[in-house]
Amino acid sequence: MRGDSGFDPAGDERPLPGDRRDTSLGLFAEYGLTDRATLVLKTDWQDGGDAFVDYEGRGPIEVGATWQVWRDNHNAVSLYGGYAWAGEGRNAGYAAPGVGEHDWEARLSVGRSLGDAGARWGMDQSFVELQVARRLRDGLPHETRIDATVGARLDGRWLLLGQAFGGAADGGARWLSVEGSVVRDFGRWSLQAGWRQTVAGRETPVVQGPVVAIWRRF
Repeated sequence: MRGDSGFDPAGDERPLPGDRRDTSLGLFAEYGLTDRATLVLKTDWQDGGDAFVDYEGRGPIEVGATWQVWRDNHNAVSLYGGYAWAGEGRNAGYAAPGVGEHDWEARLSVGRSLGDAGARWGMDQSFVELQVARRLRDGLPHETRIDATVGARLDGRWLLLGQAFGGAADGGARWLSVEGSVVRDFGRWSLQAGWRQTVAGRETPVVQGPVVAIWRRF
């Protein structure tokens, strides 16, 4: 992700004193413990910088669990609770933006299958999902986050995704990014490619760049 401008406290876009660069290589894993409970692990390696500091090192390690509260033929509701431990490395405190030394997160997710709504455009298995989270950060302002996803399959092997990631720190920064991507299945493996762009915010950089992911079902 790269950018040379940012949103000021009023939400107006202004040039940054230097280019902003963020690169990360992440690991995300889920393992079903039961039909309703899922163990979640997240971590990454971060490298980047701006006009004031460069950083490189391991990002936060987050461990959590998801509990499926309710489900029927078209809807699903789940709750997530997680703990994140800050990263390490050169200027590691800055390398993990949005993460304190010890953070806790609670997240509510609601998903709905749209059934045959996309059939007229050759789509099947279309769905929407909304997630709302509250993150309690150690030594930093707490955050509220909202993520939304809409997706649909084409020909059983292609998945189209449109996503939005927004949030606000208590009394501070706000941000909204959008991402479009396509996923291609190859048996148990899937390859995802897309583009993410900051579109609104306050006290946050405007960055854009490619997103690539490799998924394995086991």
